[in-house]
Amino acid sequence: VQLQAYGGGLVQAGGFLRLSCTASGRTFSSYDMGWFRQAPGKEREFVASIVWRRGSRYYADSVKDRFTISSDIAKNTGYLRMNSLKPEDTAVYYCAARSALRRPYDAWGQGTHVTVSS
Repeated sequence: VQLQAYGGGLVQAGGFLRLSCTASGRTFSSYDMGWFRQAPGKEREFVASIVWRRGSRYYADSVKDRFTISSDIAKNTGYLRMNSLKPEDTAVYYCAARSALRRPYDAWGQGTHVTVSS
């Protein structure tokens, strides 16, 4: 599976962005899509994930109630709608995919930068 993430940019605090991640290749073998982020000087952290066929969604506590993950299976695309953005949301956002629940994410997009100004 190959992933391409896009939609990042510069936004003021309180604003919103929608990230997209399009998958190509052996997409039928993908179990779920996850979004991760890495802020400068920090480790990469989980943000949200969605199971392709069931639609089950999971969120990090830090983004719950502000971010919404969704998917369009027909388009092999996942989305991350980010509302009420805070400066601490500034990071490079990556989408990732894996073939099963207990397997590591092994397909990664190139990352898209999100900068939230105060």
